[in-house]
Amino acid sequence: MIVNAGPETCHWGYFDATLDPVATVASGSEVTMNSVSGGPEVLPDGAFYIPPELLAIHAGGVPKVPGHILTGPVAVEGAKPGDVLQVDILDVQLRQDWGYTFIRPLSGTLPLDFTERQGMILPLDANANEATLPWGRKLALAPFFGVLAVAPPKGWGRISTIEPRAHGGNLDNKELVAGSTLYLPVHANGALFSCGDGHGAQGDGEVCVTAIETALQGRFRLTLRRDMDVAYPEAETPTHYITMGMHPDLDVCVEMALRRMMTVVSDRLGISRAEAYMLCSLAGDLRITQTVNREKGVHMMMAKSHLD
Repeated sequence: MIVNAGPETCHWGYFDATLDPVATVASGSEVTMNSVSGGPEVLPDGAFYIPPELLAIHAGGVPKVPGHILTGPVAVEGAKPGDVLQVDILDVQLRQDWGYTFIRPLSGTLPLDFTERQGMILPLDANANEATLPWGRKLALAPFFGVLAVAPPKGWGRISTIEPRAHGGNLDNKELVAGSTLYLPVHANGALFSCGDGHGAQGDGEVCVTAIETALQGRFRLTLRRDMDVAYPEAETPTHYITMGMHPDLDVCVEMALRRMMTVVSDRLGISRAEAYMLCSLAGDLRITQTVNREKGVHMMMAKSHLD
């Protein structure tokens, strides 16, 4: 199944558990989802390809507050609160030949350092897998979706796409490239999976508030899991397990990611919590996911070779 971006299949700037799904799939199905990104102010001049569905979304009206254009939601048959949605990220491809990066005053890791909005357009070469910076240097691409989410709990009402929370959302975790798997706790019937905020490349931290923002196509396998104890987003790559923490205080983010990794390690190895804590000190890597989404992020990585 393919879900194209457009005014009828995208929601801009918010999550809401009452959104009607744009498609429904059985557990274990593959779905291809196309995304677009950005408001009218980021469109480039010149001969770049601009997806017509992005212009159609702009024509429908631009939100008055910042947020992401998200494709979906896609419902998974039978999903209910308490389940876990396994999102296998099978493939991620560029959909346009440009991306944008900008600084917005009062945002980012240094919100008071810049008083004027500044930005740049970066040509993207899918064949060479690189972006060209304005000063001529090349930057390797590693595309991933900044936002991967299920619906939040219904009681939360309509919430912004900016802050990552227990339903996933604006994780901005650059490890979630093709070949990785994300686990999201389900909070609403159907799970209601959405994606967007395509990134061509990003550093850990995403410090200026944007990565190389661009349009992507993702191919996902969506599978219900009822054999997992996952109450907060976590992930794995072919080589590592990943736990996450999101909170306005980076210290709290560290504690959240570390405590969950201690549980993962203890359960998989059958060792005590104290022993797991010590192994995390010897072999776990804490990384700053992002410092710009009001709810900051830290993730901890543990090589599978230590646990399997």
